[in-house]
Parts: sequence; structure tokens; C-alpha cells
Amino acid sequence: MNTLLVLLGPTGVGKTDISLQVAHKLGAPILSADSRQIYAGMGIVTAAPTPQQRASVTHYFVETLSPEQYYSASEYEREAIPLIESLLETHPTVVMTGGSMMYIDAVCFGIDEIPTVDPALRKDIYELYRTEGLDPIRMQLKLLDPVFYGQVDLKNPKRVIHALEICLMSGKPYSSLRTDTKKKRPFRIVKIGLTRDRPELYERINHRVDGMMKQGLLEEARKHYPIRHLNATNTVGYKELFAYFDGNGSLEEAVDKIKQHTRQYARKQMTWFKRDQNIHWINLSDPGADVIGEVLYKLAN
Repeated sequence: MNTLLVLLGPTGVGKTDISLQVAHKLGAPILSADSRQIYAGMGIVTAAPTPQQRASVTHYFVETLSPEQYYSASEYEREAIPLIESLLETHPTVVMTGGSMMYIDAVCFGIDEIPTVDPALRKDIYELYRTEGLDPIRMQLKLLDPVFYGQVDLKNPKRVIHALEICLMSGKPYSSLRTDTKKKRPFRIVKIGLTRDRPELYERINHRVDGMMKQGLLEEARKHYPIRHLNATNTVGYKELFAYFDGNGSLEEAVDKIKQHTRQYARKQMTWFKRDQNIHWINLSDPGADVIGEVLYKLAN
């Protein structure tokens, strides 16, 4: 059976370079499983593959949407599955790489069938969030779905807003639509997790943030400041600079916070991925690490 090879791991671990090496070796296309790389004009903050890298290997889901367009893991699943099936007709292996946990799980396990949210409704809710904050949205969610209200991270605007959107669209509690039923896929899935010793990973993250600033992250964030209320721009690297633009702290403090929050996100990613017993982990800090060799072995067995 043809195979979807999933290369995953925390931010800053080196997934892009490794995925390119593997894709060249296998003659495979690459699907990005990064919820922010899909947006155009955000290449620095998302560390998206460069145009040169994308020219050397065919990539999908990289800089294809405007930041104004809403996109979710369920939409990713609906688009990625038929694309993978089509690509596997002409390629024995397709590579998917990224660190967005929900996007990876959407493809590997499937997610519940959730109704598509009307753009007008989404606009109204985000306008409410922009003008009055998250409190009134939380209160509506508590009224319409007290079960999910008791489960969700109430400080996470994306999760709270999405749940309210679904409640209003479906006329049902969001929690009642979440069955967590795993879907079977018509292809084999092999998961390779990339990791590094924590001090090395943190050093790489700090160095990458410094590199982003040299590449023009400040200017990229400033361009997106007028749409800072959108889901696409609610990302580490922009949020801290938006606060700096608002007069909250110095630029140096903002950069330090980007590094801190990126390290925190890397820990969150590893906690999430470690729950999946089907991931074969490779520690890139190990001098004897042979990603290509281990990938080829896993694909052959």
C-alpha cells in the first residue's frame, strides 16, 4: 500500500531541511501541515520554505491563502485527503511535514463533521471580539454549551470563538458534535518524530528568532498590524510585536518574549505528540542519527 510519511516535531527542530532531504531521496511531493504557513505574506514569522526550496520540491498548502481567509483543521482534512489520494496514484510515498498538532491529527485520525461557518457570522463574532474582547463571547458559549465551556481553555480566543460559531450555526451545543471517532484512511501512515536535546532545541529557537528579526520580521509584522484581530495573525512572533507597536515594552523585550513563547509552544507540541505511541522518534542531537536510513527502513517494513 502506498504511504503517507509524516515528519513531525516541535518548532525549530529542523523539519524543513529534513523533509527536503527525504523528499529528494524518495522523489516525493511535500504537504505542509502548518496552520500559519498556508497564509501568503507571512513567510518570515512562519519560517515557510523559501521559493528556492519550493522550486526544488513540489509543495502544497504553503502561502496559498490570504490572511483574511479563515481556515481550520476540518477544512485542511477535507482538502488534504483527496489530494493525498491523488498524489499517491503517481507517487509511492507522499511526505507531510509540520508541527500543527490539529492539522496532523485531522489527516491521520480524522475529526468530527462540523458545519461550515457562514462568513457573515464569523465576521460579526470577530468584530465583537475586536470591540468588546472575549468576555461576551465566553458568556454566550457558557449559555449555549456549558459542557464545552467547562472543558475549553477560556483564555484561548480561537477555541472559544470557534465553539460559539458552531453553536450558532448548528443550533446545537458544540460538545454534542464532538464524537472523536477515528477514521480509516485508504493509505498507510508512517510517522517519524524529530526531536533534539532540550538545550540544543532552545538554542536553535533563540537563534532562529534572531535570524527572523534580521530577515525583516519587524516590517512583516507592521504590515499585518491593521489586521491584528484576525485568526491568521494571532501567532507567536506577531502578537509580541503588536504589543510593542501599542507601546507595551521595548523592542528588546518583545524579541525576548517571542523566544520565550516559542519555547513554550515547542514544549506544548512535544506534550501533544508524546501521546501518540505510533510515532517513531529520532533525536537529531545524537551524532549517529540517520534520518534517511530510518525512514527507508520504516517504509520497507
